[in-house]
Amino acid sequence: MSGLLTELKERLLNGGEVSEEEASFLADDTAVPLHTLFEAATSIRERFRGNRVDLCSIVNAKSGNCTEDCAYCAQSTRHRTSISVYPWMGQGEIFRRAKEARLSGAKRFCIVTSGKRVSGEEIKVIASAVGEIRQLGLLPCATLGLLDEGELRILKEAGLERFHHNLETSEEFFQKVCTTHTYSDKIKTIMAVKNAGLSLCSGGIFGLGESWNDRIRMAFTLKDLNVDSVPINFLMPVEGTPMGHLPPLHPLEALRIISVYRFILPEKEIRLCGGRVQTLGELNSMVFLAGADGLLTGNYLTLKGRCAEDDIRLIEMLGLRYD
Repeated sequence: MSGLLTELKERLLNGGEVSEEEASFLADDTAVPLHTLFEAATSIRERFRGNRVDLCSIVNAKSGNCTEDCAYCAQSTRHRTSISVYPWMGQGEIFRRAKEARLSGAKRFCIVTSGKRVSGEEIKVIASAVGEIRQLGLLPCATLGLLDEGELRILKEAGLERFHHNLETSEEFFQKVCTTHTYSDKIKTIMAVKNAGLSLCSGGIFGLGESWNDRIRMAFTLKDLNVDSVPINFLMPVEGTPMGHLPPLHPLEALRIISVYRFILPEKEIRLCGGRVQTLGELNSMVFLAGADGLLTGNYLTLKGRCAEDDIRLIEMLGLRYD
């Protein structure tokens, strides 16, 4: 292990931090071999997150017909894709999916809807569903777009534990991803989540054509925002979207992203989400060595994921525990 890598690891284990320049050093595969980065990232994960893996599952409760123009998204009306499009699926079906998630071992269950934001009437229905999900012993989460503090407080009072709202990428690169809402809109929603007293889940998507500088800047923005959970997604190019032609990330680059984020955000949940199976393939088993401590298990919004049974088998095989 190189001298600087050892120094950074020891600094973090003793409560210190890394700078953006030092994070760029960790991102350089010519300077830091991946196996040595893994050893350090694992030590940091074990020090701050222990040996437990946080499992969550999601339901796509309203699919498609989104008026936003996010260039990666199959659910936008501006893109021609072959996804299933349907309105609000109904509280009974959401409850059934939540019950399945609970039986499969998930700790959290997230209601996700397409579109810029949900309506006031939809918030009332979601609030009712949140109460039922909590009765199952799950921690309810939601991804509902650009909500304000008042709307978020309604959901919190109903039992919502966490709200998810991704930054997606750095502020500088975001304009190449979306033009129908701004980075400032996202920050405003995130601050409303924090002011409402909800746990905050916020991360991004990698493989959009962003640079390592963009990845590192987003990580430090998340650090400044003091998020609780950081979902790491990898682009799954969908034919018909503006980013449908982009090549997938190399799995070793994807694993390095996880490790660099563990260095920048040592005490935070780092959760592998969309694109994990498609990007990592047979290297999926290395996510915990790279520093992750959480998984989205089951299917994604519009594509297949990995079944919970396989994820739990992997967790147990590695001597980890899940909850």
